[in-house]
Amino acid sequence: MNPYTRRTAVVSLGAVLAAGLTAPAAARDTAVRPTGPVPLRRAHAHNDYAHARPLLDALDHGFGSVEADIWLVDGGLLVAHEEGGLDPARTLEALYLDPLRRRIRANGGTVHRDHRLSLQLLIDLKTAGDPTYRALSRVLHGYRDLLSVCRAGRVHGGPVTAVISGDRAARAPMEAERVRRAFYDGRPEDLGTAAPASFAPLVSASWTDLFGWQGVGPMPSAERERLRRLVAAAHGEGRRLRFWATPDTAGAAREAVWTELSGAGVDHLNTDDLAGLARFLRSAH
Repeated sequence: MNPYTRRTAVVSLGAVLAAGLTAPAAARDTAVRPTGPVPLRRAHAHNDYAHARPLLDALDHGFGSVEADIWLVDGGLLVAHEEGGLDPARTLEALYLDPLRRRIRANGGTVHRDHRLSLQLLIDLKTAGDPTYRALSRVLHGYRDLLSVCRAGRVHGGPVTAVISGDRAARAPMEAERVRRAFYDGRPEDLGTAAPASFAPLVSASWTDLFGWQGVGPMPSAERERLRRLVAAAHGEGRRLRFWATPDTAGAAREAVWTELSGAGVDHLNTDDLAGLARFLRSAH
């Protein structure tokens, strides 16, 4: 039986992804203990589609979050970073949704075998947000068996949680949906607003827009305090926090930044170096 349908729990999306989906107490008592490597819920594969095996390379490293940029082209959703890289064969369905469906079925209802962490699929809209999201919403409906869903403000966790980033014009059609199979990637300015965590469970920001420190020498105390205030504000509202544009060249500076982010409780560490971040997170840090 699919463990996500064994008993549907109504939870906040922040809890779904921050703590991972866990079985009900009765199911835990009789469940087989996990045998595979513990997935890395904080590991986020930025520009995941650029790897030799999109999605699969990240999952092989245990990542709990992957990112795909999409373009609305002739009614289809193509995955690429730049318009010049568009390929009709590289659709969101072919690279992500279909492989996830196959994997979840093979694993008996989970992305990571024996672990009930909901994989975050961060979908960055590269074309106009309103029409692109409407097309995406129709596609996601066809994969509703995989996805976390929000019905009238109540969240039901699934093996995959789609979070929408990119063009902010997607917000209006998302908010209008009574049944929504995707969630909104907020910005720091969304903290302290009326937008609930059931709508915007994630807050993302550019590291270089907020911090000057790039990992060389000690982190300035004022910047460390600013970081910790941001984490506290997000977590106080049941949201998770992610930064993009953090240093990603292998070396001491990157490790220093990752160490500060981890110590402050930032929920997702951003990288294009899957093996490097996996080593870091599985080390003593």
